[in-house]
Amino acid sequence: MSLVVKRSVSIRGHRTSFSLEEAFFKELQSIASQRDMTLAALVAEIDETRPRGANLSSALRLYVLEWLRSPHD
Repeated sequence: MSLVVKRSVSIRGHRTSFSLEEAFFKELQSIASQRDMTLAALVAEIDETRPRGANLSSALRLYVLEWLRSPHD
């Protein structure tokens, strides 16, 4: 069982936080690395595209899930 850990990141000049299980956080780091971007840049991208009012932590989890389900070169 993975504990949920609260993390902070600076995006667009302000600090924001999200809470993720370690497995999701590691996958998010891996995706950022594969896309040759920082974790903060990836979180900012996901934050910009999530539906208004949607929870950032949930949006991050859904992004990871979609990434893992999609084929990548």
